[in-house]
Amino acid sequence: MGSKGRTTLEVGADGVAIITIINPPVNSLSFDVLYSLKDNYEQALRRDDVKAIVLTGANGKFSGGFDISAFGGLQKGKVEQPKPGYVSIEIISGTMEAAKKPSVAAIDGLALGGGLEVAMACHARVSTPTAQLGLPELQLGVLPGFGGTQRLPRLVGLTKSLEMILTSKPIKADEAHALGLVDTVVSPAELVNAARQWALDIVQRRRPWVLSLYKTDKIEPLGEAREIFKFARAQARKQAPNLTHPIVCIDCMEEGIVSGPRAGLLKEAEASEQLIRADTSKSLIHIFFSQRGTSKVPGVTDLGLVPRRVKKVAILGGGLMGSGIATALILGNYPVILKEVNEKFLEAGIGRVKANLQSRVKKGKMTSEKFDKTISLLRGTLEYESFKDVDMVIEAVIENVSLKQQIFADLEKYCPPHCILASNTSTIDLNLIGERTKSQDRIVGAHFFSPAHVMPLLEIVRTKHTSPQVIVDLLDIGKKIRKTPVVVGNCTGFAVNRMFFPYTQAGLLLVERGADLYLIDRAITRFGMPMGPFRLADLVGFGVAIATGMQFIENFPDRTYKSMLIPLMQEDKRAGETTRKGFYLYDDKRKANPDPELKKYIEKARGIAGVAVDPKVMKLSEKDIVEMIFFPVVNEACRVFAEGIAGKAADLDIASVMGMGFPPYRGGIMFWADSLGSKYIYSRLEEWSKLYGEFFKPCAFLAERAAKGAPLSAPVEQAKSKL
Repeated sequence: MGSKGRTTLEVGADGVAIITIINPPVNSLSFDVLYSLKDNYEQALRRDDVKAIVLTGANGKFSGGFDISAFGGLQKGKVEQPKPGYVSIEIISGTMEAAKKPSVAAIDGLALGGGLEVAMACHARVSTPTAQLGLPELQLGVLPGFGGTQRLPRLVGLTKSLEMILTSKPIKADEAHALGLVDTVVSPAELVNAARQWALDIVQRRRPWVLSLYKTDKIEPLGEAREIFKFARAQARKQAPNLTHPIVCIDCMEEGIVSGPRAGLLKEAEASEQLIRADTSKSLIHIFFSQRGTSKVPGVTDLGLVPRRVKKVAILGGGLMGSGIATALILGNYPVILKEVNEKFLEAGIGRVKANLQSRVKKGKMTSEKFDKTISLLRGTLEYESFKDVDMVIEAVIENVSLKQQIFADLEKYCPPHCILASNTSTIDLNLIGERTKSQDRIVGAHFFSPAHVMPLLEIVRTKHTSPQVIVDLLDIGKKIRKTPVVVGNCTGFAVNRMFFPYTQAGLLLVERGADLYLIDRAITRFGMPMGPFRLADLVGFGVAIATGMQFIENFPDRTYKSMLIPLMQEDKRAGETTRKGFYLYDDKRKANPDPELKKYIEKARGIAGVAVDPKVMKLSEKDIVEMIFFPVVNEACRVFAEGIAGKAADLDIASVMGMGFPPYRGGIMFWADSLGSKYIYSRLEEWSKLYGEFFKPCAFLAERAAKGAPLSAPVEQAKSKL
């Protein structure tokens, strides 16, 4: 039933009833809250000493929306939970909006989703300047189901309401006031009194009594309205071709304009019902909770440890990664020292950080004053002298074991004994890196993804020696620099790169057997990835692709696919996007175009591998391509989970979505695999391993789960106890 929430009712001497929503932390609208709201409204309407109602939220927050934890019950179709349509039509439209006494919403902090929908059913809205108002439901695969698709267009007009709902972006009170979504903006201290006065003014006919649902002055003529909806549908299809819920939402909005608001409400209620039970919503809600769950690490975050204060961070290496990490840290208000080996490199590194910030200024995301203040947190150095008072060092030099070992031995000498020693390595074993030190309890992986100031994931890699305190500190830093941290164990490639090493290798195997690589990339992008394996290899660069590929070939020789295609192309001065030639040709605007010359390299690689073109592979359907590229990734994810590298399958879902751009509306790699079933995945891999070799061979964990018909994401211990 979600958390126990309630509302309270207090009647003042002025005849205004104050109804307050209480459900910490954000006053979400659980069913308890909604029933209590109905009861208190009905009581206020019955009482003779009540002339008007003010609705507000406790502790400086109006309401963060419908209680998402209640979605679970709705998705499973639990009978005791009412339908959202009932709430929308009976409580919000019937009890609140149609009441014989006026009500005013007093909005502070936030009015999001159902919170804003309840406020829009009041007869006026008073807000504080910092309040955020919005309808972000589409992010969870559902639509605004408490009347939002009907009331918002009538308050702010079609174009703005479509923009707010389709982008899920909230607006501040001043903009809401200019649009007509709120009627006045006052300070927090005056909020409730101003709302009381407004409510009394409505009673005394000094202010209008407005039913949002029947307002028409902001709505365009029908012909124009239809054109606006047509354009919005085209945009939604272009931006998210695999998603239907934005289109369903637009349909509900249009129904209200064409057939009237009551018809619109009924259509919205019906659509809400269906969308809550759809796979997209289940996937997106799974991602929502999983993202919040990554910072809970058994045996680490439950020990009562408090994060230490990190006052200064040093970064070694000002290349693409080092400068990106420096940018992320100074944006999070951490003073940073950037160390390089010579003046030229140092200047280039600081230049990259400045360029990263300048692009924010250009996009209007940062003022020039904020730019000056932020860049002043960065200092450059060529010596270790200034490391004597740093609290954390992040090493971000090239992937070379002996160089990293030397650096960590030096750091132990120059840094204070409490200093966290972190490496941004993407594949090298941390035990190897810290081999020459006595400080293994403070060595940790802080693996950012490129570009580090943009990509949302931070892999925190712990060895058997890393102290829980260091992990707690890094989780805190991750939060402060707005990353989603995932704590993983130490192995080659950690979680993300290890799960996804078969991604490109599967593509290479198929291409050598006759598949068209451009069709592979197209199938994978149509599935929902930002780019296919070959376009990704071009972006990363062949130098990096070969170096990381070698790590996997050395460590997992039995299941890596060894293709000479990339080395052959690199020998010929094709190294990916930077050289304007890789699997694609690139023009001045970085636009990728197919290259007919690729055939000769593919034929040469095929000859070296000693494989022939397979007519079946040449004719693969899109579905087969997606499965042959992703099932080996699922297979490796199963190994990562079984070995305890990830504590829970949901962490791998978040890692795949935030580190590799796996489509969130498919719920992450393990969630998606479970939607297809362990038996199906096992049988496909087994079949391909007979045809194309060990690369596809299902691992023991996958075979066990398939034999039991068990989900891949069920906890590992639980599975063992069942065996």
